[in-house]
Amino acid sequence: MAKALITGFPGFLAKSIIKELHKQKVYTKIYVLVLPSQKGVAESMIEEIYQGQLNTSFIEIVEGDITVPNAGIYQDILKELRKEVEYVWHLAAIYDLAVPKEIAWKVNVHGTEMFNKLVTQFSKLKRYIYFSTAYIAGLREGKLLETELIRPEGFKNYYEETKYEAELLVEKLKEIIPVTIIRPGIVRGHSETGETIKFDGPYFFVNMISNLKKLPFLPYLGKSSAYINVVPSDYITKASIYCSFSEEALGQTIHLTDPRPYPAEVVYKAFVKEITGKYPRGRLPLLIARSFVALFPVRKFLQVEKETLDYLTWNATFDTTNAESILEKGKITCPDFILSIPAMITFYNAHKDDSTYHIPLK
Repeated sequence: MAKALITGFPGFLAKSIIKELHKQKVYTKIYVLVLPSQKGVAESMIEEIYQGQLNTSFIEIVEGDITVPNAGIYQDILKELRKEVEYVWHLAAIYDLAVPKEIAWKVNVHGTEMFNKLVTQFSKLKRYIYFSTAYIAGLREGKLLETELIRPEGFKNYYEETKYEAELLVEKLKEIIPVTIIRPGIVRGHSETGETIKFDGPYFFVNMISNLKKLPFLPYLGKSSAYINVVPSDYITKASIYCSFSEEALGQTIHLTDPRPYPAEVVYKAFVKEITGKYPRGRLPLLIARSFVALFPVRKFLQVEKETLDYLTWNATFDTTNAESILEKGKITCPDFILSIPAMITFYNAHKDDSTYHIPLK
């Protein structure tokens, strides 16, 4: 069996993927590239993945940083990796919608450029699995195809922009090494357990509703026919692992998005009902909602990033032709979002008072 190198650990998706890889026993060893400052967290997370098992040599920490040449890996370790690693997963990125431009470019673009140069040195490479995002489409609307990589007229935030630029760099590698690009939708916790390690993405709406639930009623935010594409971590995990071994996925870009997404209003209504026990009533104009969350004290109280509201009026859907064609062979489907909201909120309520789950707001 093969050996793999994975970046982005101890992040949530990397953890979920490694946990499932450990369960499936498809690799003999996984090297995880970890920032020195994150080594303690990574070690604790690895112990959690092992769950008390005696064989604790499956995951090995390699200290490094994707933004420096050869990821800052010591030469003797790098020499070993070049000869042994057959699968490389690149998940390391800044995923914050409110990330400043300089940090986003350093990690997401420059970091990917530097890491790409390292990946081309692996003599036994069978697959480079790069995690982009479906939201590289920026302000483009309508039906967005997996086969497209079109520069939009603009982006909603620097996260989208830098992930687009990074994907361009990886796309060029398809000509020289075996690449599969994964574009996930907005990632949430496990569909059955609700487990996650941070409350971002759709959880900003959950934060807001939870912090306002003592009000007599909550209104809808504006009026929109836009769909919101949120996918559970277990779907992303199983689907990306399957794609990493699929010959059909070789050289392809794949939307791991919900092929049957719900309108944003339907999701918001379900959140409000689950959290408050009541349905929303009336409407608060989106312009007024934006003006409120533009104020730091307000968004700090609500625990919501102002960029979150941009997705309520973005009218786009994602084509999943490649994904469905590949994944039907593995009998992998995306769980229904609305049906799994109770598990999502149950986990949220159990951990909402733990500050480590929440994103520091700017």
